[in-house]
Amino acid sequence: MTPWLHVIGIGDGGLDTLSPDAAHRLAQAEIVFGGTRHLAMLAAHHPAERRAWRSPFADTAADILAARGRPAVVLATGDPSWFGPARWLGTVLDAGEFAVLPAPSAFSLAAARLGWSLEEVRCLSVHGRPIESVLAELSDGARLLLLSEDGSTPALLAARLCELGFGRSRLHVLEHLGGSGERARSSVAGTFDLDEVAALNTIGLECRVEEGVRTYSRVPGLADDAFRHDGKMTKRTLRALALAALEPMPGQLLWDVGAGCGSISVEWLRAAPGGRALAIEPVEARRAMIAENAARLAPSGLGIVDGRAPAALEGLPAPDAVFLGGGLTDGLFPAAFGSLKPGGRLVAHAVTLESEAILLALHEVHGGELLRVSVATAEPVGPYRGWRASMPVTHWHITKQGAS
Repeated sequence: MTPWLHVIGIGDGGLDTLSPDAAHRLAQAEIVFGGTRHLAMLAAHHPAERRAWRSPFADTAADILAARGRPAVVLATGDPSWFGPARWLGTVLDAGEFAVLPAPSAFSLAAARLGWSLEEVRCLSVHGRPIESVLAELSDGARLLLLSEDGSTPALLAARLCELGFGRSRLHVLEHLGGSGERARSSVAGTFDLDEVAALNTIGLECRVEEGVRTYSRVPGLADDAFRHDGKMTKRTLRALALAALEPMPGQLLWDVGAGCGSISVEWLRAAPGGRALAIEPVEARRAMIAENAARLAPSGLGIVDGRAPAALEGLPAPDAVFLGGGLTDGLFPAAFGSLKPGGRLVAHAVTLESEAILLALHEVHGGELLRVSVATAEPVGPYRGWRASMPVTHWHITKQGAS
């Protein structure tokens, strides 16, 4: 199939920097799609129809499909495959219908200016996204490259870094990369003093944690005192077991039913880049704890649902995984398992005899893996130490093979 749509990346130097092939495709185009800034670059005498992106962006799909078969171009910044329209177009058109003609990406240019190796850097964007969406990537010594929303982004990021104990981090602010107005400046987050930052900028971030600030691994099983809670939570050992069975995967959705302080939701989001979680919790004070814990430990991807299952599950998007940890009742499993996508994982914990009886009956009908877990910790007994056992927990997990 010969592509009828070409996605052309533009550097900071504008259309004069296009490759001969890209310039030829643009000259032949009958329709040109792009943002207002890109369309303004076209010469006044260019005969193509100009189509600006609609808001919301997805509404442009109808315009793209209406142009099918005519020579058309999409104008984008840098490499359209790096946080550009190429990925979205792949959901609208067949792969053979469009071709991407990239310019050097802001990430490539920034890495070249800073002397960084791209394979060792996490490349992210806060353009059209909240700054909180990248905060989970912070760790001492990490290097990040970030596409900014506008000129205010570096200062906003510096302020958030200070709030999280990363005030020693250095921000390299690179403006108009590859253009005649290119400029590179740097500042430490705690004393950030760069002003008049251009709207078109990329940030190189060298993360440095302040002395005494506690940081956390993304491996499930955070210490219980990492969370604000009222004692009603899935404790560390059982939480690690639950997350292993839930199998967090990038972009997938978890239902955390009876979420308590949200520890399962938070750890799911930390372990699954781009993941989402819905924490269903009827108690207002615990919903506040969930929000606080997520803000500190997993700032992006969490939704909090006020309600009691199973009624609160109605109308929610279908999950890839479900955790039932807030007490099992009749009718909860059918509602949760019935909504679970094929291949999805369900994990349930029971402490009371009544809940355990429900799990035993479900295991007999549906199979899966059933465990009884008892954890004992060493604690002082007078001048000595002894084992103090916690209440045993029954753990059941199952993978949905097909329609329930």
